[in-house]
Order: sequence, then C-alpha cells, then structure tokens
Amino acid sequence: MTDDFAFVDDLMSRIRWDAKYATWDNFTGKPVDGYLANRIVGTRALCTALEEAQKKAASLGFGLLLWDGYRPQHAVDCFVRWSQQPEDGRTKSRHYPNIDRAEMFEKGYVAARSGHSRGSTVDLTIYDLATGELAPMGGDHDLMDPISHHGAHGITPVEAQNRLHLRSIMETCGFGAYECEWWHYTLVDEPYPDTYFDFPIA
Repeated sequence: MTDDFAFVDDLMSRIRWDAKYATWDNFTGKPVDGYLANRIVGTRALCTALEEAQKKAASLGFGLLLWDGYRPQHAVDCFVRWSQQPEDGRTKSRHYPNIDRAEMFEKGYVAARSGHSRGSTVDLTIYDLATGELAPMGGDHDLMDPISHHGAHGITPVEAQNRLHLRSIMETCGFGAYECEWWHYTLVDEPYPDTYFDFPIA
C-alpha cells in the first residue's frame, strides 16, 4: 500500500464497515481476488472527506456504513472472468434478477476499469445512530437493477428520502453520485483520476 493510502478505520473513529468483497456475501458468491482482509482502504483524501461526511450524517441522526472503497485492478479482472462463466443461479435472484451476468458491464453496474481502483470511490449506506439499524433504501448493495437508480420508481417515500439524505450528505462533502447506484460515490477532486492501482488489501 502506498503512503497516500490508508485503512479508513485507522484514520476515522466510530466508522462501521462490512467489506463485502472480502466475504461470501457479494454477487460473485465468494471472496474476490485481492481482498485478503475485511477492511476498507482509500486515499487519505477520501478518508478526510468521509470524516466530514460522518459529521454531517451525525447531525441528521445517521452513521455511515462502508461496503467498499479502493478495489485492486485484479479484483475487477476477477469480476470480468466471473461474468464469462456459466450461470449457476446462486446469487442471481438477489443481485441481478432481471439481467444476465454479461449485461452487468453493458448496463453500467460493473466496469472493466473501475473508479474504485483509483482509490477515491466508496460504496456505502446510512444507519440510525439511535438504534444501529440500517436505513431502508429500497434495495441492497449491488442490486443491479433500475430500482437501484437515483430517482427510481417503485420504492417507498421513506426509502426515497433516505437516498436523498445520503446523497445530500455526500455531495455536501465533495462527492459526486453515480446515477445507476444509490450507494456509489466518488470524490470530485480525487487525487489520482487517471491511475488504476493493483496492490492487494491485506
């Protein structure tokens, strides 16, 4: 790991995380290449901005839960290989119920060159500070479906409002939203906009 990257939990107190790609709980159905530890890594600039976002969220009664940050390029390559394998149905109903594996790339849910590999993109949600319960958002992480788009129809008013809370928090703190995924945000002034890193998370 380079000096300009860090484990988020080393720089931020009280941050919650569940690094999905280091676990069996993701769309591939197993830990992904390059994720050797269940921790979130990002640039120091990302961590600074997330700290501001955490303060903003707390002022609204929310905490942040991180699902992914920096993603090694060989993890992205693993996604490409997985998409080319025969369908086994193990994760389809939960993560991509209405598309085929290969369509994840065509429809913009997975990229062969991911902003995550630049170190300043994060997947996250919010939770209620009083109860610790995740806020209902109208679909889980990596649900590759139009229901996950910002402004999607078919979610409840509470879910829509929670998405707006998260977007407001993140945009106020220097992040830009990705319209196809309510959980995905990139630092607008990212320090490495043209560099795709490939060191493992270990």
